[in-house]
Amino acid sequence: MLPSANETLVDTSPGVSAGGDVIEFPVRPGYVAQDSLHDVVFALATAEDFASALGHLVAWLERRSDVSRVEWWAASNDGGTELIAAAGSPRAKRHNVPLGPAGVLVLHGGDLDPKVNSDLSSLTPILRRRATEERLTRTATQLARRNAALEDFAALVAHELKTPLNAALLADDPSGPVEQALELVDALLQAAQDEPTDRTFGSAMEALDQAIDDLGPKLAVTADIATTLPLPVGALRVILRNLLSNAVAAGAHHVHVSAERSSGAVHLLLDDNGAGLADGGRYASGSGLGLSLSRRIARRFGGRLQLTPHPSGGTRASLEFANGPE
Repeated sequence: MLPSANETLVDTSPGVSAGGDVIEFPVRPGYVAQDSLHDVVFALATAEDFASALGHLVAWLERRSDVSRVEWWAASNDGGTELIAAAGSPRAKRHNVPLGPAGVLVLHGGDLDPKVNSDLSSLTPILRRRATEERLTRTATQLARRNAALEDFAALVAHELKTPLNAALLADDPSGPVEQALELVDALLQAAQDEPTDRTFGSAMEALDQAIDDLGPKLAVTADIATTLPLPVGALRVILRNLLSNAVAAGAHHVHVSAERSSGAVHLLLDDNGAGLADGGRYASGSGLGLSLSRRIARRFGGRLQLTPHPSGGTRASLEFANGPE
């Protein structure tokens, strides 16, 4: 948030950044810069990014005016403002110069020279164009990343739906497999949201019972769990079903499920007696399908899924979350 004129800004010494993306230009004795308006226009037009373009400008403004420090604040990704570039040493007295979409100038200890202020007005269209280009570039990058993530997620969803839909085609009464597919779709849609709408704690035992029912009589499962985890039962059911299915594919006949709590986290542990892990942390046999989806769902709710060799053979799958209620 942009500080008001009566607030104290972050006391940043010359040469020290007030934030990871802030470009600082300290005053250096004997430094000679190209100070013509043409030089500044060229720097603004050819800078690789908006932050470095503003860095050139604030350094020029600080040198050409009776001010001790110039700061440029611009819109941040979260809708607020952030410090982009600064030059000089801070002072208590300051005032703001709004520049529309290009951001806000904060001047310390003085005012802009009238000629410099006039030059700044002529530079404003360039700044607005660079600011617009920067926002478009960020948006295009975010859309490209999201598109790649959606393609990946669609492939994982298709894999998850394959089993219940095939079962529905073969069943005399398809209502059960279809209901399972619909529940799975709900869980996956919830997991695909950018942010959790609320913090729901689901019963680990309830999710395990449902996953065992989904899998059928393929595996002996014992459990010693009476805990909740910070994700809905439906999402946890998808993770557990994938882990049990991969244990079966790796030749396991038995899985023991337990829970451990520490001062900072809760771990849901699945220990199987299958073939163990191969190089790269994947199951030594079987396809290992569904692990990417399970990890994605766990991350979506702040968790982490890891596979490690079990000391007595087989594989240990550990689902870890920050501590929640008992």
